[in-house]
Amino acid sequence: MYPEYSQSVSPQPQLFLLEESIGTLELFPAVWSALEDLTSEESDIRLKGLAQIIKLNGARHSPVVAYILTTRITDPNIELRARIVEALSDVLSPDKSGLPAPEEVRNCVHFSLSGMRSREIYALLQVSAKFQSLEGEVCHLLNSNPYAGNHMMDILIDPKPPLEIRKQAALLIGRVGYLDTIPQLEKFAARLEGRLSGQKAMDFAPRRDSKELKLLPTINEALRLLYAP
Repeated sequence: MYPEYSQSVSPQPQLFLLEESIGTLELFPAVWSALEDLTSEESDIRLKGLAQIIKLNGARHSPVVAYILTTRITDPNIELRARIVEALSDVLSPDKSGLPAPEEVRNCVHFSLSGMRSREIYALLQVSAKFQSLEGEVCHLLNSNPYAGNHMMDILIDPKPPLEIRKQAALLIGRVGYLDTIPQLEKFAARLEGRLSGQKAMDFAPRRDSKELKLLPTINEALRLLYAP
């Protein structure tokens, strides 16, 4: 995957691919300082720490750094959360030369993301709703979790979350391709269609809150994607 260096080359830490301008003694303090910043109560400091990690390409070459980023998916600062989504998606993607990140790094990220539950997935849906350009990156992370479809289905049918988050849940179920959600999606779609038909038949009667009916086109699109060959 990566060429092995002969003993004649000065030793460098294997966790990172270093630029020639970065010295060994300078790199590790910078990385660990950035990780400490990432745990700060101040969002500006966390953003600074993340920017430093990205600059050093630390997440791509260190399982520890990559893992810590996965634990920040629920960060209260959605801008920082969006940058973490980008950084993790980058770890799981080939670089500009077509080379993947080291296998142990990718395995670490996949394993951590596979443990996401409703809280983490809700946080990712918030990112996708606010930053639509990151929808592909969010899907990339969700694809590491075989249970994400069920969690998104729970969010979709729950009347409490904002409508936009529920729409994102339906949309990304279809985009990622969680086939096991089809029965629940069809059942929920049928329920909404029945309500819509009832409203049309009794147009003279006072209408119930029909906001939830706005989910129907997105659900039908998700089903179309899931049924596509």
